[in-house]
Amino acid sequence: MEELKNYGHQHPLLMLNEEQLIDNGNGVVDCSRCAEKVSAPCFSCVECCGFYLHKTCAEAPLELNHPFHRHHPLVLLQNPPCTSDQRCFCDFCDETCEKFLYHCSCGLDFHIKCALFTFNIGERNLKELEHVALEDPSFSSKNDGGNLGNCFVCWEPLAIYTYFSLDCGFNLHKKCAELSLKLNHLCHRKHPLVLQFNSERLSCKTCQVTPERGLVYGCSPCKLAIHIDCASPVPVIEDKSHQHPFTLFWRRIPFICDACGTEGHHVAYTCGTCSIMVHKKCISLPLIIQHTLHVHRVFHTYFIPKEYFESLNCMMCHEVVDTELGSYFCADCDVIFHVNCALKEKEWYCIVSQENGDDKSRDKPVNSITMVLERNDAGEATVIEHCNHEHYLMLSDNIREHGDKCCDGCLLLISAKFYHCSRCDFFLHKSCAELPKMKLFSKHFCGEMQFFSGSKPFILSSDSMFKCVECGVLSNGFSYKCNECGNHMCLRCFALCLQDAVKIPGHKHPLLFYYDYEEQCSACRRDIIAAFCCKDCNFHLCGWCVLLPTTVKHKCDHHILTLTYDKINDYAKYHYCDICEEERDPMH
Repeated sequence: MEELKNYGHQHPLLMLNEEQLIDNGNGVVDCSRCAEKVSAPCFSCVECCGFYLHKTCAEAPLELNHPFHRHHPLVLLQNPPCTSDQRCFCDFCDETCEKFLYHCSCGLDFHIKCALFTFNIGERNLKELEHVALEDPSFSSKNDGGNLGNCFVCWEPLAIYTYFSLDCGFNLHKKCAELSLKLNHLCHRKHPLVLQFNSERLSCKTCQVTPERGLVYGCSPCKLAIHIDCASPVPVIEDKSHQHPFTLFWRRIPFICDACGTEGHHVAYTCGTCSIMVHKKCISLPLIIQHTLHVHRVFHTYFIPKEYFESLNCMMCHEVVDTELGSYFCADCDVIFHVNCALKEKEWYCIVSQENGDDKSRDKPVNSITMVLERNDAGEATVIEHCNHEHYLMLSDNIREHGDKCCDGCLLLISAKFYHCSRCDFFLHKSCAELPKMKLFSKHFCGEMQFFSGSKPFILSSDSMFKCVECGVLSNGFSYKCNECGNHMCLRCFALCLQDAVKIPGHKHPLLFYYDYEEQCSACRRDIIAAFCCKDCNFHLCGWCVLLPTTVKHKCDHHILTLTYDKINDYAKYHYCDICEEERDPMH
């Protein structure tokens, strides 16, 4: 038996063959360095303390001068360099590193087997792959719809090219094991590009995306990186989303993509028939999507004729969209999205097939007023039957006859025209009585769903107590109930979510909702991460403050209390709350 004094263990190690391995540990033991199952030949502790090593792990050098990272040596560490509450991931296979690993001060970490495997690729020593079977994705039964994962080198889907059998332990395209180590490229003529790890996390010069893992072609002196896939683009691409093929066109200067309206670099694809130039990734943009911010489907278009309007703002970022470039557009509502805004969050949209792209039949409103019994000279319904009340309701505009009353729909004080029941104490704002019985709603994720799956029908309901899924308030008023998951939303939250812009008393400009906005609310001074904001002023409100009713009735005063937006008095006595008698911030 060969004896080895090994790094990281206090006792000598002995080499075992298969028979000895079975005798020592029943043949099923884990390597103490890489935590994978050990196979013979391997090393075992002479003191039988349960320490085993693969032969390759035992012989791994303490420092490794890696051909894909020539700046510094990779150092073998016994434990990951991160803190106990952080996880360390291999920069090749993206799996967790829990035991021994190779580490560089640049921030690179590798499993032992991943570091040695890529070392052999860089040194063109691929004997361990000589006997590994190849899988052709066109015929392989393992393809399973392309859910095999991504190649560890280029991080493209494994199933789009011929790949090595997964039995080898690595996701690897055949072509990626045979990549040129140096490349003279049109986009960088000063120096050759070298195949290397992207230790500086540089974004690809061609597509501007930062590759998290794997290898890139890079130039260290110029701090430049290019995806492997971007370095050798396909000359002609055909896609079902466009009727003509796209042809590769190398450019020395940047261009503006006609499909998404953003800048591109070096690699462009052109359609000579349509006279458009696009990014490679934009060739396969979905033609039709259903977005959570709009109830109708929106269609991708390369331009919108100017005669329809002057300008439109994106529903997501509220900035102007250049209608001479690509966007997602709803012609029925003049709603528009920047392409990158619409597709920014995968959970917020779903792709719609062309066959179902024009289906608006579910959006036909159903009136909650089931019958109009009388009308006045102006055509207003003065006596009605409502789906959520058993008696007739009569129209009135004189609330003083009844005292201070709240609407049984939205639970706010009644001040304008309303319907009331002469037989019981039931009141509805005219606007609440006229709400549709069913309404499609897009800003909702059913139950535990993490991805948006299209607009859902919400049914007007008043049959029980409910907790609003948006504001969390327990209520016995009207709600809109999701027909699929059963969640309720109060009328105030539902109406707020349907508005593109909110107008509130006390501020002259409309407020737009921003989904990523870290500030303090101008009304209550709480920290917020999403807000209703004014584009013209430094004014922003949280959802709670936007929902505040403008008037309320409270037992502390026999008058109606009105929400104020300014300091009403400079005297110190007005800086205290008359209910709790605590000091009040005059800026709130």
